[in-house]
Order: sequence, then structure tokens, then C-alpha cells
Amino acid sequence: MHNEKLVWKPGNMLYPLPAVLVSCTDGKGHDNLITVAWTGTVCSDPPMLYISVRKERYSHALLMQTREFAVNLTTKDLCFATDYCGVKSGRDVDKWAQMQLTKQPAQVIKAPLLAESPVNIECRVKDVLPLGSHDMFLADVVSVSVDEAYMKDGKFDLSKAQPLIYSHGEYFEAGKKLGKFGYSVKKTKENG
Repeated sequence: MHNEKLVWKPGNMLYPLPAVLVSCTDGKGHDNLITVAWTGTVCSDPPMLYISVRKERYSHALLMQTREFAVNLTTKDLCFATDYCGVKSGRDVDKWAQMQLTKQPAQVIKAPLLAESPVNIECRVKDVLPLGSHDMFLADVVSVSVDEAYMKDGKFDLSKAQPLIYSHGEYFEAGKKLGKFGYSVKKTKENG
């Protein structure tokens, strides 16, 4: 038996989401970090992703100016800094210094990478789509750096990273593995 569902006005109820730190620069020495939860994969070949940023955010102007950024995945240990970088403006404070975060040179883009991040995804903006409250920055992935400490048997080990996720104004760490792609149809001794 199913409970009756409440009907709400249309809104963004796609949760949880990754909480990432996006690094960007004006190309003249002013680097910034912005917390973004509205991000995701768009295409695997060619590799593409997007971030959505409000027009009034300090980072929006930097993104429009240089048209490049890095998505830095976050961990349980980066939770405090992730929240701070989402509520403080780069107009008023140097978030890198305040959170004692380390800039690492990128392979391809001018914006620095976050050294404390397990995965850094360098991106070049392909298109900017004005959508209302946010502009969506559609981007090509041009380089990916992975911290070897999070690798196991040649694969990225999610359980070591303890990735940060966001849901309705709260942060959580990702849970345990429940299965892997295709496990529902994989033949085993028990099911055939």
C-alpha cells in the first residue's frame, strides 16, 4: 500500500546533488572559489559538464571573462570550506587564504586547481545559456587530475574519498556501495 503523496508547486526536487568547489580566475591574479550544487554530466563523448551560477555572484563575471573553470570534487574533510565558499563572496574575502586551501597549477586552464580535492576537472566553456535565475555554463572537459591516494586497483575509490553531497540546504557524505551497474541482470548461480 502506498501513502498518498503531497502535490507541491513546481520546483527543484532533484536531490541529492554533488557539492563541488569551482575554481575560477580573472586571468590577472584574482582567483576565486564558489560552491556549486547545480552541476552534472552532459555528455561522455566528447566529455562535457555544466555548472549553473547566479548572475549576481562574483564568480559569474570571472567565468564570463575567461570562459574556463575547474570543478573540484569535495570530501567530508572539505565540508566546512565548501559551506564557507558558498556563503562568502570573493568580492569581500580571499576564500583560499581564509580556508587555508592550496592552489595547484592546472594542466590546461589558467584557473588554479584545489590541491585538497581528490579529483579536479578542468573545463572550457562552450556555451552560456541564460535560463532565468541562473546562467548555465556548458563546458568541454579538457583535463582531469586524480589524487593517487584515492585510487584502488586502478579505479577511483569512492569510499576513500567520502564525497560530499547536498540536499535541501544540508551536507551529507555519500553512503556505502549497494551494487554496481548491471548487477540487476547479471547471471549468478542463484538466478540462472
